[in-house]
Amino acid sequence: MSEQLHDLRLTVNGVAHALRVPARRLLSDALRHDLGLTGTHVGCEHGVCGACTVLLDGLPTRSCLMFAVSAVDVDITTVEGLTEADGTLGAVQQAFLECHGLQCGFCTPGFLTTVTAGLRQHPTPTEDDARDMVAGNLCRCTGYTNIVRSVLRAAELAGGEA
Repeated sequence: MSEQLHDLRLTVNGVAHALRVPARRLLSDALRHDLGLTGTHVGCEHGVCGACTVLLDGLPTRSCLMFAVSAVDVDITTVEGLTEADGTLGAVQQAFLECHGLQCGFCTPGFLTTVTAGLRQHPTPTEDDARDMVAGNLCRCTGYTNIVRSVLRAAELAGGEA
């Protein structure tokens, strides 16, 4: 017996995509497997690590905890969508590059989307604000020193506009 498929339209990084997916397809799987946007990583698959974080209407959301069919009528931004229109790195991406906040890179997409949303709410964060901003994302490499530096540098680069 085959699983019933649903037609839906997702708007990802400003582009509308028509999909035909099972009702239980996770948003993270739809992004990665159906749309080929592999920048969104899946770590724990329980919404704990934050590697799968994308922005839904600008708010950070764990894409491994949400069905794709629930993401209709919202604007989805993945890490690929953080790049500037001319292809250059966005402020948060540039800051992570400059401050070595990337480390192994597995958790980076979740940090980049989380920080992008965080800087919209707190465009001039203190170091404590920066730590709070990334508190829900796990990095298993070393620590958060360079990530916090990256948040502060991103705020400088964005000039108060992330």
